[in-house]
Amino acid sequence: MDNFKAIYKILCVLDRRKGDETFDDAAISADTLKIAYADWEQLLIELQRNGYVDGVVYTQKMSDKFPHIVEPVYPRITLKGMEYLSENSFMKKAAAALRGIKEIVPGM
Repeated sequence: MDNFKAIYKILCVLDRRKGDETFDDAAISADTLKIAYADWEQLLIELQRNGYVDGVVYTQKMSDKFPHIVEPVYPRITLKGMEYLSENSFMKKAAAALRGIKEIVPGM
């Protein structure tokens, strides 16, 4: 999956589920998005660093080349993340494509 599609799906799910105390982070897991865990982890960290989500705790030891998420993960979309979804025309096109795929592929 393209990184921007994964980012869009993460933000969309978090936007739809904001305030939902029963939210299960499996809805945005690496397995659900069909990407490598390391890629998923770095995407969430970048979303946190850039202010699109909060609630992602990560750490980096001296021996680590990259930071790693401290689980469990409780990400929340921020106002900046909601604005990104609203304003980014590329993401709107990706959403339309995903909806088209969803109509064609049952169970997606």
